[in-house]
Amino acid sequence: MLDGSRTPVTVLGLGLMGSAIAKTFLAAGHPTVVWNRTGTKAGPLVELGATHAISPATAVAASPLVVVSLLDDEAVSAALRDAGPQLRGRVLVNLTSSAPEQSRRRAEWVTRHGAEYVDGAVMAVPQGIGTPDALLLYSGSESGYRTAEPALQALAGQGTYLGADHGRAAAFDASLVSVFWLSLFGVSLGIALAEAEGIKGSELVPFTPAVVSLLPDMAAQTAAQVEAGHYPGDDTSIASAYTAFTALRGVIARHGIDTGVLDATGEVFRRALAAGHGADGLARLVPVLAGR
Repeated sequence: MLDGSRTPVTVLGLGLMGSAIAKTFLAAGHPTVVWNRTGTKAGPLVELGATHAISPATAVAASPLVVVSLLDDEAVSAALRDAGPQLRGRVLVNLTSSAPEQSRRRAEWVTRHGAEYVDGAVMAVPQGIGTPDALLLYSGSESGYRTAEPALQALAGQGTYLGADHGRAAAFDASLVSVFWLSLFGVSLGIALAEAEGIKGSELVPFTPAVVSLLPDMAAQTAAQVEAGHYPGDDTSIASAYTAFTALRGVIARHGIDTGVLDATGEVFRRALAAGHGADGLARLVPVLAGR
């Protein structure tokens, strides 16, 4: 490789995220080769100085660092199918969202072809790539990560290596995205209820930080109690929380708003109560969800 600021990079996949990654590498001074199944997407990047490869194999052969950002693991398989021989001696960083077991299988395949494999999780929107607030998580080959790290620093102000297990970044990703998706459903449900009560969503928004700011401390407390196997109900017990939860569901249901997400949550509460955990704190819901 060249020095860190000038490492040639190949980017496979030019969707919103892949295009943002390629643009960021170009802006940081990296000679950048791009490939996409639909070649027209390469045009704007070529205007910025990228080189358009006509095939994944050609693209992989062009650079010592290959960064993949495609739709899913199946798309990665299709793109790399004929590029195996070109992988030897390279570092492949896969930023495609994958299940942990998919990441581990991909690592085996890439390693068999003589490359070092790093799996990554992008905890940012495309517009955030290259900014100080962007967070990227990596796992897999440590030597591969350290080799690629100077170039990867262009993509995010926060880049964290999580360990040698190739599926670890994907596992972090799935866990954190679980928090995101259910939080988004909570936002949607809250705005739907507000609108039903004649309150504009925009009126609700200024007060949401006060609620959201409670979550980091609650997450830390929950994690600590689960790791200790001790679930004190000092603040809120499962039984009292379920009473408040049931009242909330009634308000929402009376407006004809879909209660499906709440009903699933209510079932977890009921399982915990049936198991005799009513006096325990809410952290007890974690092992209940896990079937323990």
